[in-house]
Amino acid sequence: MERTIFATMTRLDNIEQQRLEKLARIRERGIDPYPRSYHRTHTTQQAVALLEHQEKAGSAERPSANVAGRITASRGMGKISFLDVRDGSGRLQLLFARERLGEAYGMLKDLDIGDIIGASGCLFRTKTGEPTLDVEKFTILSKSLQPLPEKWHGLVDTDLRYRQRYLDLIANTEVKDVFLVRSRVITAIRQFLNQRGFIEVETPVLQSAAGGALARPFITHHNALDQDFYLRIALELYLKRLIVGGFDKVYELGRTFRNEGISTRHNPEFTMLETYEAYADYNDVMSMVEIMVSEVCQQATGGQEAKFGEQTISFKPPWKRITLRDAVKEYAGFDFMQYMELDTLRDKVRQLNMEVDPKNGWAKLLDDVISTFVQPNLVQPTFLIDYPVAMTPLAKKTSYSDLMVERFEAFAGGIEIANAFTELNDPQDQRQRFEEQMKARQGEDEEKWTIDEDFLTALEYGMPPTGGLGVGIDRLVMLLTNQQSIREVILFPQLKEKG
Repeated sequence: MERTIFATMTRLDNIEQQRLEKLARIRERGIDPYPRSYHRTHTTQQAVALLEHQEKAGSAERPSANVAGRITASRGMGKISFLDVRDGSGRLQLLFARERLGEAYGMLKDLDIGDIIGASGCLFRTKTGEPTLDVEKFTILSKSLQPLPEKWHGLVDTDLRYRQRYLDLIANTEVKDVFLVRSRVITAIRQFLNQRGFIEVETPVLQSAAGGALARPFITHHNALDQDFYLRIALELYLKRLIVGGFDKVYELGRTFRNEGISTRHNPEFTMLETYEAYADYNDVMSMVEIMVSEVCQQATGGQEAKFGEQTISFKPPWKRITLRDAVKEYAGFDFMQYMELDTLRDKVRQLNMEVDPKNGWAKLLDDVISTFVQPNLVQPTFLIDYPVAMTPLAKKTSYSDLMVERFEAFAGGIEIANAFTELNDPQDQRQRFEEQMKARQGEDEEKWTIDEDFLTALEYGMPPTGGLGVGIDRLVMLLTNQQSIREVILFPQLKEKG
C-alpha cells in the first residue's frame, strides 16, 4: 500500500513538474499565460445556436465566433487536432489545423486537459454532424498547474467531491445542473412573495439570545462589546418584531446555524425561508404554501411533478391534510392524547421497540414517534395539522383544546419541508410558555434555550394576528432534484478536517 501511495505521489509530482515546464516555455514565447481578459462573442451553446440558425436560413456562409472554455478532451490526428472545451453553458469541439495555424500549431503540445483557452474562427459541422469551430486564432487564458483527478469525467469520490467542489463541478455536469435548479428555486420564491406584497428584509445573524426554535446554538464572542453572541437558530423573533412595527408582510431568505448532528437531512449551516403575514392564520399560510411550492416547481423544473427515489411526487394543489393526532393513530397505532404524562409515553414508546433516551422530555419523545412511524409514510405532499402545545411554544392554541396549537408541518417524499403557526401574540401567555420550556429543559446539556426579553417587550406593544412560515430551502431542492443527501444541494457542506 505504501509503495502504491509513493508511486502515485511521485507520478503526480512529475506531472506537475511537466506542467511547470510547459508554463515556462509559454512565457519564453512572450505569451502571458494569465491575461487580464478575453473578448468572447458567444458561449459555446450560443455558438451552436448561431450555426443552427444559419443552417435553417439555408445560408452556405460559415458564421464566425470567439469562444472560451476549459479543455476537457484532446485528440491528435497528425496535422490536425480536436479539442473539446466546456464553459458554463456546455461543450464545443474545436478543430486545429497545422496548415491554417502555421507555427502557432506547435503551441498545442504545451496545452493540457484543464487549461482554459480562447479561440476564434468559423463554425461548421463535421461529417459526423458535430458542431465545430475551425480555429483561426487561439490564446491561453489560464494554465492549469494541477492535473484533474484520474477518470475526472466520472469523479465519484464523495469526500473529494465535497472538499473540492470545484473539481466536482468540472467533472460532473449533472452536479452543476442541481445548483442551477437551486438558483431558480430561490429566484422563483422571491418572485412569488414579491408579487403577493411581501417585502424582503434582513435580520441579525449574531443574536444576544438563542430563540425562535429549540436547538443547540453556536456561540461566539464579540471582542469590542466583550459579550457572547449566538449564531441565529431561526429568523422568527426579529421578523415578528417587524410585524409589531407595522410591516404587514415580511420574509427573509437566510442562513441559520444549529450546533447539532450531521445527517443526510441535516447540516449545521442551512438556508431557511421565513415569512410572516399580519391578519392571517395557519389556514391562510397552508393555502399559500401549496400554491408557492407548485409554482416554484413549475418554474425551476418545467413541471409540477418531481422524481424522488422510486416515487413521483405531484406538487399540484390541493395537498392532503390530516391532524397529527389522526396520523399517529394511523401509523403508530396509539392516541398520544391518552399518554400526556412523560412516564406513560415512555412506556408506550418502549412497547413500540423504540429506544428511549432518559434525557428526552415528552415533546421530544412524541417527535421521535412522528419521525419513526409517520414521516416515512408521507410521500405525496401532506400537511400534518394541530400539534400539542408542549411541542410548540410560539403558536396560538386551537379553539377546541388548550392542549393543542394551530401548527402545521408540510411533508413530501418523507421529508419535512415546512413548518408554520398561527403565531402566539399574547405576551403573558408567551412568557409563561417560555418559562415552562426553561423548566422542562433543565439538565439537558445538548440543547440550550434562552428567553428573549426584548421580544417579549415587543409583544407587549401589540402584535396583530399573524401567520408565520418556515421552509427548508435545502430540503425542498433535494426533492426537486432527486437528491437523497442534503450535502448534494449545498455547494460547500461542513466536513471534518482531515487529520
